[in-house]
Amino acid sequence: MKPAINLKKYFKLLLGLIGLAAVVVWSGGFLGEKTAPGKLEYEAGRPVPPDAATFAVQAETAPVRIDVVGTTASEEKIHLSARIPAYVDQVFASAGNRVKKGQKLIALDDRDIRQKLAAAEAQLNQAQAEYDRAQQLFEKQATTQQALTAAESMYNAARAQVAEVKVMLTYAQVESPIAGIVTERRIEAGDLANPGMLLLAVYDPLRMRLEAPVPVRLLDRLALGQEVEAALDRPARTFKGTVAEIVSEVDAATRTQLVKVHLDGVEGDVLPGTFGRLWVEAEPREAIFVPATSVVRIGQLAFVQVVRDGRAFRRLVKTGPAQGDRVEILSGLRTGDVVLAQPIREG
Repeated sequence: MKPAINLKKYFKLLLGLIGLAAVVVWSGGFLGEKTAPGKLEYEAGRPVPPDAATFAVQAETAPVRIDVVGTTASEEKIHLSARIPAYVDQVFASAGNRVKKGQKLIALDDRDIRQKLAAAEAQLNQAQAEYDRAQQLFEKQATTQQALTAAESMYNAARAQVAEVKVMLTYAQVESPIAGIVTERRIEAGDLANPGMLLLAVYDPLRMRLEAPVPVRLLDRLALGQEVEAALDRPARTFKGTVAEIVSEVDAATRTQLVKVHLDGVEGDVLPGTFGRLWVEAEPREAIFVPATSVVRIGQLAFVQVVRDGRAFRRLVKTGPAQGDRVEILSGLRTGDVVLAQPIREG
């Protein structure tokens, strides 16, 4: 009985091997019809419409413009302070208010000064009476020239004292020396104002400039009176300007010199402290520009569609700063390439 059992065991093993071989042959496609070798029908890219606008890439000489960061400031900013020690009676302006030239901004407590004025005027009246009496006596030869001169001196001194106190009385009224906008208010009614202490600051909003620390290597490209361009963040536009001042001192830490540019066309909409950029022209270079409409951005990547043999192929490019309606291409294109001005919509 043992030989029959072994034969049956080997027969089952043989059948298993045959079944495995059949599965391998079927899954490998050996039982189906084979396709003759040839070229795939798929073509890369997308067909270019007959009326599509294209742009032939050409390198051109472009000026190099270096942006120097700066900050705006008023060309006329006045810090108002008291000339006499006194308590503040009233404050008539706050930060942001527009004021006129000669407008009263702060009133100081002037009671002490008015008392001094009353005393000085009383002394003046007495001195004048003594002087008039001395003149009458001198005309009657009842007094000496020395006495008349002494009375006249006392009268002149009293009159000068009154004039001095009247001038001090004007110091109790702090007025705006220019027409402008109040930018700082550091005093309130009841505070003690001391001489030299900053009370208010007023600036002229129609005379603004951009102050930019320019690297010394670029200073030979700037000169007094030179017309330049500057871009501000607020308002977001470009201003024509004139180099008004180049500070003749180099900052030892940054190796820069401060350049002050007067901004033209300011209409009171530029605030002090606004971020801006001064454009300094450097040596020109070869550059490639394409229409801004030809660049498609997907996330952080930029693409253009290059035309070849009637089809458009997407190509990754690296872009530079935009200049008007054009964008500089730093890499990805070369002279002779043709790109679509309006890329074909994908998907």
